[in-house]
Amino acid sequence: MSHSQPHRQNRVGWLRAAVLGANDGIVSTASLIIGVASANSSHISIVVAGTAGLVAGAISMAAGEYVSVCAQADTEKADLLLEKQSLESDYESEVIELAKIYQQRGVEQALSVTVAQQLMAHDALGAHARDDIGISELTSANPLSAAFASALSFTLGAVLPLLTAYFYSADNLSLIIALLSLVFLAMLGAVSAYLSGAKIITGVARVTFWGSLAMVATALVGLAFNVTIR
Repeated sequence: MSHSQPHRQNRVGWLRAAVLGANDGIVSTASLIIGVASANSSHISIVVAGTAGLVAGAISMAAGEYVSVCAQADTEKADLLLEKQSLESDYESEVIELAKIYQQRGVEQALSVTVAQQLMAHDALGAHARDDIGISELTSANPLSAAFASALSFTLGAVLPLLTAYFYSADNLSLIIALLSLVFLAMLGAVSAYLSGAKIITGVARVTFWGSLAMVATALVGLAFNVTIR
């Protein structure tokens, strides 16, 4: 009886960028709003600060993700170029090198050489990229998609506390923002844990802990400046 098991490795690239962006959007925007509100700022100042934080954060996330993934892509290209040159200059040594890798994984010596030869006959550079360097289609860098996912997810995350601040202007705004943001973070942690196959309670706990820490820290900053102004 044949069966196929669903794997989640193909989600690693976009899931990491999306979770990072949404988490940062919620935490940074909520913390910024709480910090400004804690200093007894006007409602319009709070909304403006939150909106500016959303715009700056989304662009920063996209730029940072694009630059970092481009650096990864450049490294991969450099490694592939070196591997291509090695294949052209000393093909047999590359066969032996690949065979040794398979031997370290438990394949018998004679069989490892046969496997290496057959794989390299089909796609020599691809075989070495995958088994020697560790580059595959699932892990290869895609700067544009990573940047877009980060910017979009940051914006979606930041919109939640920002809309709360826009429509709610009572004195206990900081408390409401904090409570709702923790709910948003818990939902994000649960969804990301489910998609990645981890325990949901673990995903919820780690995002809410760091989110709480950030919001408490910025609230203290706002209180400190308010005291200084007085």
